[in-house]
Amino acid sequence: MDNPFKSLIDKFKKKGESAQITPSGQKKKENFLTKFIKERLGKSSAAKGEDVVGLDIATNEIRLAQITSNKSNQWVLEKFYIHKFDTIPEGSTVLENQDKVAEELKIALQKSKINTTNAAIAIPVTSAIIRVVTSPLMTDEELNNAVKTDSLWENLVQLTDNLEDYSIFHQVINRNTKENTMDILFVASKLADINSYTDIINKSGLNAVIIDVKCFAIKSAVDQINQISGTIEDSNLTAVLEFGLDENYVMILYENNPIITDIFIRGQDRKTLIESNNQEEMDALVRRYITQVKQAIQDFETKYEKRIRNLRVTSNLPNVETYLGSFRKSLVNTGFNLFNPFDGIRIPAQNEEELNLSNRSFLSTVVGLAFRKLDVFGYYKFVTAVKNINLLPNRDTMIQKKRTKAFSDFAFKGAIAAVGIIYVVLFGFSFWQISSLNKQIADYNDVINKHKTTEINLKKIKNEHAALKTSMDLSKSLKSNKVVNFRVLAQIASSVPKRVRFTNLDYNGSNLVVIKGMAFSDQDILKLINNLNQKKLISQASLASMTLPNSNNAETTLKGFTITCVLENA
Repeated sequence: MDNPFKSLIDKFKKKGESAQITPSGQKKKENFLTKFIKERLGKSSAAKGEDVVGLDIATNEIRLAQITSNKSNQWVLEKFYIHKFDTIPEGSTVLENQDKVAEELKIALQKSKINTTNAAIAIPVTSAIIRVVTSPLMTDEELNNAVKTDSLWENLVQLTDNLEDYSIFHQVINRNTKENTMDILFVASKLADINSYTDIINKSGLNAVIIDVKCFAIKSAVDQINQISGTIEDSNLTAVLEFGLDENYVMILYENNPIITDIFIRGQDRKTLIESNNQEEMDALVRRYITQVKQAIQDFETKYEKRIRNLRVTSNLPNVETYLGSFRKSLVNTGFNLFNPFDGIRIPAQNEEELNLSNRSFLSTVVGLAFRKLDVFGYYKFVTAVKNINLLPNRDTMIQKKRTKAFSDFAFKGAIAAVGIIYVVLFGFSFWQISSLNKQIADYNDVINKHKTTEINLKKIKNEHAALKTSMDLSKSLKSNKVVNFRVLAQIASSVPKRVRFTNLDYNGSNLVVIKGMAFSDQDILKLINNLNQKKLISQASLASMTLPNSNNAETTLKGFTITCVLENA
């Protein structure tokens, strides 16, 4: 049989490099900078994405949740708050009261003290079109070109309205090379509804970064709690029953294919769920309701030959346990268990009172949204499609801005880290230098003491050297051939004051020594004469002459003198 889409495939085939497809259907090629940032950030940290606050808006209350992980990789309910309000008329919807809901959301954010501006919200299942369509097998590039021209959805989905009126999300969830086909998850919602929800979020000061569908948000919570608690069940088969006033459906996810069956209830049934205590009315409602649930289960079991043994129930009804008892009686072999989305999550003391509820299942949507992370670097594009749906119309632009911001933050942190490293290196080098110098001056005090001792010894040696030099100079000045008695010369040398200097010493070879020299003052000359007269070998020393300082001489402050010394008879 000819392939009905062969011409479509041929039309979009191109030669060249195959590109990867993001959930939005846009071509994504990792450049060098993106790869570099990923490598530096590390896969584990980059894959976590940016934190978001889960936001579930109902007609009478707003639920907020923020979940983080601690150092032990344990999930922690960081922030949680339920804001109730009752000013919206009965029977009215959120989108019909956008300004009022936005004001209430502002109040809720102030009270909850949420520390992130990224918000993940979910639209009702009734506001979304969810289909799994089968297409001929195409490469990513061929699929990308088909999506760009809208020809793919025109052939596969055939919406009644124009494609331009919808925000569309898609992802390939299965490729069958044997049959040459592939399954594509198609999720769409009216742009008008999406924009109305984002307007509410933006007016409150938050940024809508993820728009999910309620059923998939609940599925996210179920999967995460199964992983935390280690529940042993078929990971490819999950069945959820949404039972309440707003939405009613059975969702079965089998091998990534979402099979959603709406459960119809009448307007009178809603009134019964709210206020009726009439057992007959309640039994009639259960019969109509469980018949539709049973039919959905049987259709699945017949087609896929898989047994549904348990339904996870989420409900906002205060008397839900009463109805579940009736459900169990009608479907004896199928379990109906209220889902606890906080099972295995650490709840801080400040949030325990808020969650002291017998039925926590109605919080599954906000918990599932709180588990979402904003995928900036494309780590989730190969994850099961039902876990990363985003119907935000401008998601590609928003992701690009977030990625640019991540690059900027990384560059800033890198600069800070570089400066820090430089400081550490300089500090380490300085510390090493200080340590090295400290080792070198460890014997500083010993060196100082040794230096002082050496200086004293040097001074003594200099004095002795000066005396010897004087004696030598005096001996050199003797012109007679007769050797002058050494003792006479020694006594003359020892008589010289500090401020007196000899220039000539003349011995006549008999009993007379003539001394010529320079002195700073008259007192110095007189002191010299007095010293000479006290010597035993000199009988008389007297001043023969004295000259005043010469202004043309460099030594202008010195006075010249001539002293005659008469020696004792030897």
